[in-house]
Amino acid sequence: MFEKILIANRGEIAVRIISTCKKMGVRTVVIYSEADSRLPFVEQADEAALIGPAPASDSYLVKEKIIGIALAHKCQAVHPGYGFLSENPVFARMTTEAGLVFIGPGPEAIELLGDKMASKELAERVGVPVVPACPEPFSQPDDALRAAAEMTFPLLLKPAAGGGGRGMRIVHKEEDLTPAFRACQEEAVKGFSDDRLFLEQYITNPRHIEFQILGDNQGNIIHLGERECSIQRRYQKVIEESPSLALDPSLRSRMGGLACDLAREAGYVNAGTVEFILDRSENFYFLEMNTRLQVEHPVTEMVTGLDLVELQLRISAGEPLPLEQEDVSFKGWAVEARICAENPTRDFFPTTGIVSRYAAPRGKGIRVDDGIAAGSVVTVHYDSMLSKVIAVGRDRDEAIKKLVRALNGYHIEGLITNIDFVNAVVDHPAFSGGKLSTDFISEHFQDGLARISPDQEKVDHMMIAAVLVYHNRQDLVRQSLAPMSAIVGRTSGLREMPRYMVKIGEEVFSVLLDGDSENRNWSIKVEGKTYHVVTPEFEFYRRRLKLLIDETSHMFRLSYDENHIRVFFCGVVRLLEIYSPLEWRLSKYMLRDLTEREENELRCPMPGLVIEVTVGKGDDVHKGQEMFMIESMKMQSSIASPRDGRVESVFVTAGQTVESDQVLMKFIA
Repeated sequence: MFEKILIANRGEIAVRIISTCKKMGVRTVVIYSEADSRLPFVEQADEAALIGPAPASDSYLVKEKIIGIALAHKCQAVHPGYGFLSENPVFARMTTEAGLVFIGPGPEAIELLGDKMASKELAERVGVPVVPACPEPFSQPDDALRAAAEMTFPLLLKPAAGGGGRGMRIVHKEEDLTPAFRACQEEAVKGFSDDRLFLEQYITNPRHIEFQILGDNQGNIIHLGERECSIQRRYQKVIEESPSLALDPSLRSRMGGLACDLAREAGYVNAGTVEFILDRSENFYFLEMNTRLQVEHPVTEMVTGLDLVELQLRISAGEPLPLEQEDVSFKGWAVEARICAENPTRDFFPTTGIVSRYAAPRGKGIRVDDGIAAGSVVTVHYDSMLSKVIAVGRDRDEAIKKLVRALNGYHIEGLITNIDFVNAVVDHPAFSGGKLSTDFISEHFQDGLARISPDQEKVDHMMIAAVLVYHNRQDLVRQSLAPMSAIVGRTSGLREMPRYMVKIGEEVFSVLLDGDSENRNWSIKVEGKTYHVVTPEFEFYRRRLKLLIDETSHMFRLSYDENHIRVFFCGVVRLLEIYSPLEWRLSKYMLRDLTEREENELRCPMPGLVIEVTVGKGDDVHKGQEMFMIESMKMQSSIASPRDGRVESVFVTAGQTVESDQVLMKFIA
């Protein structure tokens, strides 16, 4: 086994690799950019080396520097993690030529399987079904138009050398092909230094199923079952689980066997993933093979009991696989949610900031793979993923319930994240019912919010949490004014049952409390419906609150501003105004400014780099017209006009960096 390895990555995957290496007695060296100097992975490694400035092109993508650091620190191997150089055959070859072991497949396999056209040809050769597509990639939109004339829309444009969903576009009609081609090609060049694209038939409403593969240097190949990754946004996975409801033992055996055949034909060594799409008639088609560890590998680990990073190291050190296909067993069900710095209500645009408070969920069957802590800085330079929350249960229903509860208590302050969005997804009845497809989010969510209203019981629970906290705070104030009161967090017996009015939007609810903080048992009526509630022993004016409601434990996140309490629960977010009956009567006489004005300024929804500006002073624009292209966290996003109008001023130019909420342009009033 290696004595020391270099981890050519950052964030949560670096932390993940370090964890296994510590268990195995392998020392670790990490590289870090100037922007990452205070992240946990730098502190947790045995040694750390500054690689360069914040931009990845000057740090995590500089092959020569990385190999030089590995040699200088006397490492025997390099683990690339995922992203960055993990699927770069040139880096893999340079690593081995420097006398180091690349913890992954050989450069030949990476090159073969990284080329989408070559990998499809390989799949066809071993009998794996493939999606109908043009046999050759294109570099010119006119060539794609001629090929599309022989196909049926909708079609899918994909980079020939890409992966991970980057640079893909669905094209529904012929006139959309050329602009989609140019946009896709621009992302492909920036992401993969290759302008070739190819066209394939777009399969509507498919499921995304992938198989985890392991191969050793002795020619042994096995699979560790499937993962369902159908819940996606912008072709990026959001929720993953293992196993999949869509596969029976026969289909699992067939797909897994073909995945192994493909890996064997490619001479594959180490961990990899063969990805398929599955239609409603159980026809499956080869999508691609990722020649690296996947972000979602923890769900496989949770149901198999295997450590994939440990197996990667052992394979790379020359050891044979410790088990055969018939030895692989599965227990329970695991579901994973990716937590990202992004704003779901703004088309998942990335966000940045400093993590001011951080509390990860804990509990039996809960695993958190994270790369941040309080004080961590999230910048525009890297991928937006902060962590992953994984829950395992005896069955799918139990795993989902555990994950929802964990997300209810996951507390990150300082920047906007997708915590409540992913919680709303896993708590959605269509998800719990197993009605999954890659179109799930577009079908069931709009502007980051579920199209269905939450059931009233969820809202009742949110009101109970908010009212109890507000009542406890008011009671503490009363105690502080009483000369004989000395015990903080305790109340004397109540002579009257406190009653509160709760306003949510334009709706007003009545909440009646019967009980007190001293005995911790409450009978609470919400609009006449009674709930039995047990509160914690300690004073519970906190950002996270655990309540036992009708013998079921629930976790809530809360934020406070006087009598306004924002509650986060099961993916639902509500701002509650709480009043005593007297306060409620007085509130009717408070002046409120209801003036609304039309916004004449267009502000940037995220920090990033301006790639393109397509409008100028005096231009007439229409609602929905693309006017700016912004690049942030490895994604390019277009910003469209929110209204019809004429441009008065444009304040930014291509090549300029911008901050979130910065004014980009102004309309003539």
